[in-house]
Amino acid sequence: MNKKRLFVGSCMALAVTAMSFAIRGDISPDLESVFELSKTNVGWILGAAFWGFGLSIIIGGPLCDYFGMHNILRLAALGHLGGTLLTIIAPNFPVLFLATLIIGIANGFVEAAINPLVASMYTKEKTAKLTMLHAWFPGGIVIGGVLSFALTKMGFGLGAEHGWQIKMALMIIPTIMYAALFMGQKFPATERVTAGVPFGDMFKELLRPLFIVVWLMMWLTAATELCVGAWVPNIYQDLTGSSAGILVVVFINGIMYAFRQFGGGLAHKFTPVKLIMFTSIFAFAGLWMYRLADAMQSTPLWFVAAAVFALGVAYWWPSMLGITSERFPRGGALALAVIGGTGSISTAVGNPVMGWINEATRPGLVLPIWSALPLIIFIVFTVVYLRDKTKGGYKAEEIAVQEAAAE
Repeated sequence: MNKKRLFVGSCMALAVTAMSFAIRGDISPDLESVFELSKTNVGWILGAAFWGFGLSIIIGGPLCDYFGMHNILRLAALGHLGGTLLTIIAPNFPVLFLATLIIGIANGFVEAAINPLVASMYTKEKTAKLTMLHAWFPGGIVIGGVLSFALTKMGFGLGAEHGWQIKMALMIIPTIMYAALFMGQKFPATERVTAGVPFGDMFKELLRPLFIVVWLMMWLTAATELCVGAWVPNIYQDLTGSSAGILVVVFINGIMYAFRQFGGGLAHKFTPVKLIMFTSIFAFAGLWMYRLADAMQSTPLWFVAAAVFALGVAYWWPSMLGITSERFPRGGALALAVIGGTGSISTAVGNPVMGWINEATRPGLVLPIWSALPLIIFIVFTVVYLRDKTKGGYKAEEIAVQEAAAE
C-alpha cells in the first residue's frame, strides 16, 4: 500500500470536487441568462450538487466496507466525467439540474471514500491529516476560480458563445489524473473493520447525545461556509456590476487553504471544539463586514471582510470530521458519512433559501442575515467546551484492542 500516492490521489479528487463548485459559482450568471432562470432557480441549481453530494456520502460511506473504497472512487470519476459532459450539452433546466446532481453524487462518493481512507491510514493523527486533506477543497476552489477568471479575461466571460461550457470542461483533465493515481493501488480496510467492531455498533454511536449535537451543528457550519462561497460571485456582480466576484471567493479559499495546509496542528493544540468555538467569532464579524463594504461601496473592504470570514470558517469542516473520528471511532465510515452528508444536504437546503432572501431583500443584506448561524455555533460549542472541561477536557477515544479481539 502506497500511503503517499493514496493521500495525493485523495487530495486531487477533493480538488476536483471543489473545482465543480467554483466553476458553477462563476458561471451562475451565464446559467441565469441562458436558461432564463430566477434567483431561486439558480439556488436550486447550486443546491442540486449538494443534494447529490449529501445523499451519496450517506449511502457510500457504509458501502466502503463492502463495496470497497477503490470502487467507490471509480464511480466518482465516472460521475465527474459524465456529469461534466452532460452539463456542457444541457439543452434546458431539467437536464442541467440532472447533470449537476450527477456531479454532486460523484462529489459525495469522493468524500465518502477519502475520509475513512485517511482516518484508517493515519490513526494517530486523524484531525491533522484530515485538515491537510481538506485544504484541497479551498485549494480546488482557488484553482477553479483562477482558471475561470482567466478564461473570462480571455473573452469567455458572461455572454460569450460557449464560454461557460469551456469553463466546465476544465474538470476533465484533473478527473482523469486522480483516477490514474488510484488505479492498481491496494487500499486499507477501514479502521472499524480492522478493529473488528460489529457493523451494528456503528449505528449505536449515532444515538449518543454528543453525536446528535455535532450532527445538528454540521447543518449550521456547512451552510455558513459553503452557501456564502456559492453566492458571493452572484451577489458581488449584482452590487457592483463586476464579474470579479469570483476573485473574492478565490481570496477566501486561498486563506482557508493556507490555514488548513500549514496549520493543521492547531486542531490538536487547541482541540477541535475550542477551535470552532473561537473562530466562529471571526465568521460572525466577517459576514457583518460585508454589509459595511456594501454601504461604503468599497472593493478593498470586500476583501477585508472575506479575509476575516475565511479565518472564521477555515477549520470547521475538517474539525467536525476530526471530532467525529476521534470521539466516535466505533461509528466508522458511517459516522463520517452522516456528518459529511449532513453538511452537504444543509448547503443544498441553504442555497435556495439564500436565493429567496436575495430576491426578497437587497443583495447586500443576504450575507449579514446569515451571521446568525455562527452566533449559534459559538454558543453551542462554548457549552460543549465547558462540559468537556468538567470531565477533564477534550479526549479522543480509541477502540480498545482487547475489545476488538473479543468481538
